Amino acid sequence: MLMPRQKTPDLSVPTLDHGDFDLSNDGSERGTVVCFYRGLHCPLCAVYLTEMEKRVDDFAERGVKTIAISSDGADRTRQMAEKIGANKLRFGHDLTLEKAREWGLYISTSRGKTSIGIEEPALFSEPGLFMVTPEQTLYYGSVQTMPFVRPHFSELVGALDFAIANDYPARGEYQGAV
Repeated sequence: MLMPRQKTPDLSVPTLDHGDFDLSNDGSERGTVVCFYRGLHCPLCAVYLTEMEKRVDDFAERGVKTIAISSDGADRTRQMAEKIGANKLRFGHDLTLEKAREWGLYISTSRGKTSIGIEEPALFSEPGLFMVTPEQTLYYGSVQTMPFVRPHFSELVGALDFAIANDYPARGEYQGAV
């Protein structure tokens, strides 16, 4: 399990248009929002990433970079970026399932074609949303077992405003006896 205030796993993936992404040297003032999504086959991911695309500037104004990552290859990732009309959001691809597991993501098996007629990969990771500090420690994390009920980006932007104004630390860090 990932722990707040502790180093996250390393994360390096190729991106569509921004060279290689390496979380350890992303160079953001306040951190990086990493959104793991299921892939092109998921219609809910397209809706979710459309909302993320709308918030890229909001995060940037707060010194936070953004990236959306899946285990899809470059071609399927490009199709997703085009599908949502992305022109600001970075897209990473070729996430290994081993790396997805390191991040605590759930893995699902294919059920064939989805409601939009696109074949699911044999194995793929379910969604996860993380805010990682510039020091590569976990500030916020949320993982899902299925595509439904994900955190809202507008709420995360609002939470960042509160955290910045109040120097609010990451929570959930206690590991002692209970």
